[in-house]
Amino acid sequence: MLVDLKIKNYALIEQLELQPSPLLNIITGETGAGKSIMLGAIGLLLGNRADSKLLFNQGEKCVIEGAFNISEYQLEPFFAEEDLDFEPVSLLRREITPAGKSRAFVNDTPVTLDQLRRIGEHLMDIHSQHDTLLLGDPAYQLNILDLYAQNDALRTQYGSAYRAFKKLEREYRDLENQLAQSQKELDYNTYLLHELAEANLQAGEQESHEAELKQLEHAEEIKLKLTHALQYLSESEYNAATALKDAALLLGQLTEYGADYQNLKDRLDSCLIELNDIAGEVEDAERRTEADPQRAEQLQERLDLIYTLQRKHQVRTNEELLALQAELETKVGSVHNLDVALEKTKKALDAASAEVETVAEQLSQSRTAVFATFQEELHSLLTELGMPNARVVVEHKTAAPGPTGIDVVNILFSANKGAAPQTLSKAASGGEFSRLMLCVKYLLADKTALPTIIFDEIDTGISGEIAVKVGKMMQQMAQKHQLICISHLPQMAAQGDTHYFVYKEDRTDRTISRIRQLSHEERVQEIAQMIAGANPSENAFQSAKELLALNA
Repeated sequence: MLVDLKIKNYALIEQLELQPSPLLNIITGETGAGKSIMLGAIGLLLGNRADSKLLFNQGEKCVIEGAFNISEYQLEPFFAEEDLDFEPVSLLRREITPAGKSRAFVNDTPVTLDQLRRIGEHLMDIHSQHDTLLLGDPAYQLNILDLYAQNDALRTQYGSAYRAFKKLEREYRDLENQLAQSQKELDYNTYLLHELAEANLQAGEQESHEAELKQLEHAEEIKLKLTHALQYLSESEYNAATALKDAALLLGQLTEYGADYQNLKDRLDSCLIELNDIAGEVEDAERRTEADPQRAEQLQERLDLIYTLQRKHQVRTNEELLALQAELETKVGSVHNLDVALEKTKKALDAASAEVETVAEQLSQSRTAVFATFQEELHSLLTELGMPNARVVVEHKTAAPGPTGIDVVNILFSANKGAAPQTLSKAASGGEFSRLMLCVKYLLADKTALPTIIFDEIDTGISGEIAVKVGKMMQQMAQKHQLICISHLPQMAAQGDTHYFVYKEDRTDRTISRIRQLSHEERVQEIAQMIAGANPSENAFQSAKELLALNA
């Protein structure tokens, strides 16, 4: 439960601190005094979006801090799951800077807003007029019935099964689309692959064939020039080899005159060896070079095939054709692989579908099993609140499995004898709606371990003796849950264990919102003013005292 709340620099609140009772806390005050502002601050503490424009002083940060005694609510596993330190009295803090940056902490450990929101869901339930309007939404009604039937485990199990089913369904649909597209392209890709495979392309063959063909096409010119070169090197009368030999001989005759001449002779001898080696290779090349029209024709045919395939596939090299062939092999092979994957996914999808249907049926049976008791208990509570002829009927039908199961529910309501139950939006007035919502919350309070419940003007549209009965119902709920109730009714205000008053204080420069706990005498004054206005009569004071005495 909330043991301490501090709000600093938020909207009209400069600084506020509240230590609510563990039972029923009543908050009253003039319209616009700041009650809803306080709820907005608590919403920030529970993970709602922040707006730096709501800062009281734009030059300072806003801080909302709440201390919660959660020692009796078995939340240790949840804190462990969130990787947070558990403290019997845990501290939640939210900070908003003037620049609009938001930070959140749990027991001084930084957390994300999602984490803060998840933790807040275990600590507080804020019921506003928006929630009352939600009561007409079938999805909200289904959630109420699940809470009443305590279907948390089944809902979690179904949610996991349904998400797994939808994931497999998407995978199966994607595979079907891939297979359909692949099958359309299969014949064409098979033809292209067969054409490339028949060509039996080899890496590097294009360059090799082009070089060989070029030599064959110029064989006569090559042979002639090799012959002339050989003449100059070693076969003519004045060839280079003979000239080098003669020069080497002359240098050999000079070696006795100095080491430099010996060095020159040695170098010339090396040149002569290299020259003879070159001449030998030129002779071999000349001998090998012969015109071969048949071989040239074969090479040209092979290259023409390669060039044709390159133009067809808009590539420039043999390697690109080989890469395309490998890609086509993968595509053609993948059709078979897709068949196998599709069959495997279909089996998994069928199993997931069966699991969804099984759990959905269990969830549906659990829901329908509580319809009668839910209707009876609501009727009993509504009778206590002055609506003996009220009828609540849960209309039910089934549909294909969806995110929440196979059940479609619609809570029908009739407040008057003889009137057929209708949808809530048509059948209930504002006061009837409020009473119905309070009865629903009363029933659900016994089904949850939520520490703190906040009601924002749930008594709208009711008065007199009914307001007293609503207050009694609140007192009963407060025996198991801490309740904080914002109210405009004196009958409600008198039944609080603790009474807080929200008011405006005008300064020279601006108006601020404040809150204080009322003493017994101050409560008499406040309730009397709620009964009769700013200047209550003695009768109003007497009525206020009587209301407080009834709840003493």
